[in-house]
Amino acid sequence: MARKTRLHVPGGLYHVMLRGNGGQVIFFDEADRYHLYLLIQQGVERYGHRVHGFCCMTNHIHLAIQVAEEPLSRIMQNLSFRYTRWINKKQARTGHLFQGRYKSILVDADSYLLELIRYIHLNPVRAGMVEEPDDYAWSAHRAYLGRETLSWLETDWVLSRFAKRLDTSRQRYEAFVQADIGGGYREEFHRGGEDGRVLADDRFLERVLGAPVQLSPKVTLEGIIAYVTVEYGVSEEELQGPSRNRAVSEARTVTGWLARRLRTASIQEAASHFHRDASTLSRNIGKIEARARASDRLRKRLEGYLYALIQA
Repeated sequence: MARKTRLHVPGGLYHVMLRGNGGQVIFFDEADRYHLYLLIQQGVERYGHRVHGFCCMTNHIHLAIQVAEEPLSRIMQNLSFRYTRWINKKQARTGHLFQGRYKSILVDADSYLLELIRYIHLNPVRAGMVEEPDDYAWSAHRAYLGRETLSWLETDWVLSRFAKRLDTSRQRYEAFVQADIGGGYREEFHRGGEDGRVLADDRFLERVLGAPVQLSPKVTLEGIIAYVTVEYGVSEEELQGPSRNRAVSEARTVTGWLARRLRTASIQEAASHFHRDASTLSRNIGKIEARARASDRLRKRLEGYLYALIQA
């Protein structure tokens, strides 16, 4: 099966995770971490993205990256390839260093920027490696506090959320991080598998679809139907047949909704494919949208379907 394309939103903020293959160590000494810093800096200079936070653990990396025009895939492919080449040469080894492709989540910065940065910088505390985040040398936290300088790290965007004065913003940032020091694992910051890959509020979906989203290859109606039939446990023959089964009817409606939202097919085209009346399909789409506005569970499920189709 061909890999699905990743969603590229210029200016979008992504939580990116790179894990060692099979959980193996990816940093063997300080020189490895410093070399990764150098590669990140070179990538920023080459591709024009911004790094707002990071944490280098023993066997994985977290990054908060805001892309420019270059897609995240190109940035991460370059970084992972060059770092793997460095480790393989240094350790006289061959093969993959990282576990498959990187995982990424497009994050609504208006709602989750501060929480994401805090979550990333508290990784060593949650792992029991240190008691305080500023005791850990390999994250952006100390730079946020002004205790070290990394030329390629952007701190202004986050700190400006706390105060205009730098010293005040740093104090409030530190207090914000400390307030969640006992916090645990948050699944929503890790949904980088085949589930949904967007962390957002209700308005973000519309903003993203209204942005210059780049999708290649284009999601087809056939691809949507194949996905929906698996999710609902029905066959395409049932969708095209006379069945009025509730699951079959909803699967048809969701297919039409996805086709319209992804600009893959019109309601008329989707209805024709299912041998249904376009006005009936349109009415059913309106009903499910009304239900989604009243039900967070349904809304999140529909959003999950949408982004599972348009992200890798």
